[in-house]
Parts: sequence; structure tokens; C-alpha cells
Amino acid sequence: MKKQLLTASLAFSALASFGAGYQINLEGLRQMAMGGAGSAWVWDASTIFYNPGGVARLKTLQAYGSIMNINPSTAYGNTTGSTRSVAQSFTTFNFYFGGTVKKDSRLGLGLGIYTPFGNGLKWEDGWTGRFLTQEVQLRTIFVQPTVSYKLGEFLSVGAGFIYANGTFMLRNAIPVQQYGAGYTYGPNADGGVDMRGQGNGVGFNLGLHFKPSDNLQVGLTYRSQVNMNVGGGNATFYVPTSLKTEFPNGQFETSLPLPQVASLGIGFRPLGSDKLTICANVDYTGWNSFDSLVINFKQHTDQLKDQHVPRHYKNTTTYRLGGTYKISKVVSAMAGASYDQSPTVQGFVSPDLPDYDRVNISFGASVRPAKRITLLAACEFTATPKHAVTYDFGNFNGTYTTQAITVGIGAHYNF
Repeated sequence: MKKQLLTASLAFSALASFGAGYQINLEGLRQMAMGGAGSAWVWDASTIFYNPGGVARLKTLQAYGSIMNINPSTAYGNTTGSTRSVAQSFTTFNFYFGGTVKKDSRLGLGLGIYTPFGNGLKWEDGWTGRFLTQEVQLRTIFVQPTVSYKLGEFLSVGAGFIYANGTFMLRNAIPVQQYGAGYTYGPNADGGVDMRGQGNGVGFNLGLHFKPSDNLQVGLTYRSQVNMNVGGGNATFYVPTSLKTEFPNGQFETSLPLPQVASLGIGFRPLGSDKLTICANVDYTGWNSFDSLVINFKQHTDQLKDQHVPRHYKNTTTYRLGGTYKISKVVSAMAGASYDQSPTVQGFVSPDLPDYDRVNISFGASVRPAKRITLLAACEFTATPKHAVTYDFGNFNGTYTTQAITVGIGAHYNF
């Protein structure tokens, strides 16, 4: 029994997934519909996120709001059977307000409130990997005041300070029979642990925007890493009374790194008119800072010790391409695609984040029913191929496939 209880410590590995495949590039609907390419062209106030240097190029103050719904699904299989994640949906939102302080001003100011990391995964009760992870969720909100200045017609610069706040939850089964508590993970009535925490951190967002001509724009941006420091998370254990002293309810501390991203984007109008605009982005994400995760418990026992969970993530590159076509003065259509490399490394792919290289296809439209108002809608489809991976730390392996559909609507108003 003691040896079996020791394996329960693997349950806490689920925390190490946060940030990885849960980086979402949905901070602007037009950019989302164009494969996420948003660093170069200044479309609207969402440039507060995509390139702070472009804020000073907005001709007026603008209010922008959007909401997206994400519906992910993951399937797992091995030699003994298969299972699928429980159907869930997650909502993200963006709000921006900013632009030039007055007509023909070189100074631009803005405020962005957005959700760049999120989503979650919940497996069916009683599934074979429940001792590693049963359910994980992450929610983040970034608040970014921004200042931008146009040095000339060719170059503008910008910077934003980021304050981040986030919450997470994870549930895992523990391989001990738990009766009478009303909290089970399946037909075997396993014990379990429920961990919840709230963290915060700070960072910054920098941008350079080049505009050699009306038909060519270039953007270079850098978003710093944000370390979400959890100072007082709560761990609740559901185990038999005889084991309560070995698994006491209590607090823990950890830090969840949300990675730095450098982006280079280009946008151009190949026809020399404003009908067709094509944008491309290359994003480089610094996942190697997520080498491992340390979880420190306030109270220790022979069975409950601080955890050091290896991940060995690698840096990744994402390629984005999209375009928008102005059908009329009122209606525009957008489409795009991206190829997103996974930071996971074979041997360290756990069932809380069975990530793999992803292909994203997206499209959308904008309508301007009145002079100052623009309505937007977009849809994105994400898929990974079936892939076989191993998780040596948890002695777990199998094949995974993941799909997700995201739909969003929004609007902006020019003052």
C-alpha cells in the first residue's frame, strides 16, 4: 500500500501543462480570420495587443469589443481501448480603447483587456490516465495600458505595461479506495485531489511599426514572459480517514511561466489598391523557460512532498498567412491559415497537454452598417494529426488526436 501511495505524487504533474498548448492567438477577430497575422497592418484598436507601435496610426479614438467561444475535443487510445475528453466550451474576450489623442496628433494612448491564455481539458471519469490528470482549467486576464508615438510617416513606436491575473484548477485521482465522502472519479471509487489557485504577474509589450508606403507595412513586436506566481493555492484531498494525516488539506506555492513571443510581420497590397491586403507573420515563442515546475507544499508528510516535474519544452516557430478582400465599401471577407509548432518533447508528453504540431484554418467577414460602426465575425478550425507519444515521468503512453472549433463576434466604434 505504501508503494502505491507514493505513485500518487505523480498526480501533481498536471500543473506543468499550463501555458503550453493554451496560448491562444484570438486577440482580434480580423486577425483571427487571417490566420493570426496581425503584427504588420493597423486595422483597428486591437493593435494595442498585436503591435503597440501602431496605436499612434489610428486616425481616431476607437472602442473595440469581441467575444469568442472555443470548443476543443481530444481522443486518446492505447492497446487496451480508447476514450475521449468530455465536451466543454470556453469563452474568451477582448476589449480595447485607444487611438490618437486628437486629430493629426503624433501621440496615441490605449488600454487593452484581453485573455491570451486559457482553455482546459476534462477526461471521462474512470479513464486509464486518471492518476495523472482528470481535469485541468486555466483562465487569464491581461490588462495593458499603452502609449505610442509616431516619429514620422515611416516609423512609429509603442510600449505597454502588462498586469496579469489568472486562476487554475486541476483534479486527479489517487489510487486508494475512498468510500463515504461523495467524491469519486469513477466506478473504482478512487481517492482524489482538487487543487485550485490564483496567481498574478507583470510584463510588457513592445512594438515597432514601419510604413514605407500606403501599400506596404511592416511590424516587429516583443511580448515579455509573464510569471504567474501562485502564493497560496489550496489543495483538498479526498482519501480514507486513515490516510488524512498523510494527505492533509493545505496550501501550496508555485509559478506558472507564460512565455515570451517575438513577432515579425509584413502586409502589402499586391494590386496597388485597397481591395486586397495580404499579411504574413513569423512568431518565435520562448518555451524553453518551461523546463520544469516546482510545487512547494506548506505542510509535508512522508507521502506528501514538494514536487519537481520535468517538462523540457523547446522554443517554437509559428507561421501565419492571411488576406482580406474588400467586396464593397461595406463588406470585406477574410481567410487565412497557420502552422503552429508544439513545444512538447517526446518522452515528456502528458495527458494534461497531449500537444502536437497544429494546423489552423480560419475565415471571417466584416460589415460596416453605419459610418462609425463595424461588425465582425470569424471562425477557426484547429487540428492535430494522430500521434503516438510517451510520458516517461508517469510511465504512460498512447496516441492522441485533437480538434477545436472557435467562433467569435465583435464590433468597433470610431469616435
